[in-house]
Amino acid sequence: MLGYIWQYVYTSFLRYWLKWLIRQVTGTCELQRICSGYKPGATRTEKTEYSLHSSKNKVLIGALETTKDQLEPCVDQILKEKSVKPQKDPLFRENLHICLLQITGYSSLFVSVEDVRKEVFDSENQEHEAMLLKLWALLMPDVKLESRITKQWGDIGFQGDDPKTDFRGMGMLGLINLVFFSENHTEEARQVLSHANHPTLGYSYAIVGINLTEMAYSLMKSGALKPHFYNTALGAPKLQDFHQLYCYLAYEFDKFWVSEEPESIMHFNQYREKFHNIVKTHLQDPDVSLTLTVSKN
Repeated sequence: MLGYIWQYVYTSFLRYWLKWLIRQVTGTCELQRICSGYKPGATRTEKTEYSLHSSKNKVLIGALETTKDQLEPCVDQILKEKSVKPQKDPLFRENLHICLLQITGYSSLFVSVEDVRKEVFDSENQEHEAMLLKLWALLMPDVKLESRITKQWGDIGFQGDDPKTDFRGMGMLGLINLVFFSENHTEEARQVLSHANHPTLGYSYAIVGINLTEMAYSLMKSGALKPHFYNTALGAPKLQDFHQLYCYLAYEFDKFWVSEEPESIMHFNQYREKFHNIVKTHLQDPDVSLTLTVSKN
């Protein structure tokens, strides 16, 4: 209870006067001190985001929802509001602009991810069908698919004869992630598939992949992925960055699963949650970068 009271008193009263006092002493506003005092990345951008969010100034608060094409005039307006002269702090404008690109870019990326997730797999859509067949070709190049509806889909981890029913929760996002991993990290994807088909330690490759897409989606929705994207994307993150994050999750989950040696696939949820907690712990590190790296022996 005391913590909540202190937080309220600090944010409502003390913070304003503390900022005012430091500005009188240093001659710089809080945003200037953040942009000059921290290296580019998550710490700088998250502190900038907090500063803007906590402000009582409408221009500063509105900057969090500015569109990409309006960022330049928005930054100019902030400099005017905070009485910052560019010639006295020439790097501030550029640094603030990058922070805003990342902050607003994260929100825009989630909208794009959500749009793809809501797109239902349609077997009448030639592009959807072509992507599904491409997944098979990438993972099973030496095995011909006998027909579109076949038990062979089980060989790459789908549940039934027709994979379309497995995409319901994540829509096209699940399929696109599977194909992206297989296309951009083919050797690693096939290695993961071979582990998934292990007679005792195996798991359903495609189903688990879709499940990991849901994990990535949920982490993004909660804002937990901000440190990762703020560290790995110099400007606004793109859909490709989200797909690359999925590749990391797919590869690392496989390593985790193999090292844990579960007794049965029936314990999947337990191990999935354990892996989820490991990822969330990594995301507490201000220097986090969830990037797929492969050690070559």
